[in-house]
Amino acid sequence: MIQGSQKISNKEETIVSLYLDKPLLINNKKFDMRMYVVVTSFHPLRVYFYQEGLARFATEEYSNDPKILKNKFVHLTNFSINKKNMKFV
Repeated sequence: MIQGSQKISNKEETIVSLYLDKPLLINNKKFDMRMYVVVTSFHPLRVYFYQEGLARFATEEYSNDPKILKNKFVHLTNFSINKKNMKFV
């Protein structure tokens, strides 16, 4: 399900976000993974991957129960949000 898109400028650029109602979980918690790359050339294509990545976790176990839908510690993996939870490690 696409949650929304937004036109950034007069160019043909769009931001689209997708919410997965059955996300992959680790220890019953949502997570995201980030890999860092830099593209230095498109013709020829030249891409460099940084050797390390980043994994971020929610601090509460995932549930799609509507009663806890507003619990940001269940659905979001942002460090700046989860560091405020007492269960944050």
